[in-house]
Amino acid sequence: MQFDKEKMLRLCNEWSKNTLMETLDIAYVDAGEDFLVATMPVNSRVHQPMGLLHGGASVALAESVGSAASIMFVNPEKQEVRGIEISANHLKSKREGTVTATAKIVHKGASIHLWEIRIVDENDKLVSLCKLTNMILPKR
Repeated sequence: MQFDKEKMLRLCNEWSKNTLMETLDIAYVDAGEDFLVATMPVNSRVHQPMGLLHGGASVALAESVGSAASIMFVNPEKQEVRGIEISANHLKSKREGTVTATAKIVHKGASIHLWEIRIVDENDKLVSLCKLTNMILPKR
């Protein structure tokens, strides 16, 4: 079956309505057969008290894009994706602008997917490097 980029982006953005992703203004903007990209504005809504991008907001972005990316490899009518572990290294602070998260598949097993998510700023400088493990379950 041929990968349909526009359909994937439309589904991800539709699924985000009335969720944390909508609250954080996360938008899915690019996709390929083994990656998914989303953006998030950096403003006071995602700041910690010192006026910097909150690490938790970065982790929410990473888990959102990595979990949505696993949908590309499952049958959503028969299977569900569950994030079971995430780690993040925050390497650069950010006060304003936009961050972009790119999830790339590291391991695509029948029951486990491992993703590397790189979050960068507008100058392609690494802000956070994350790793997400998703479990693939039969739909109940």
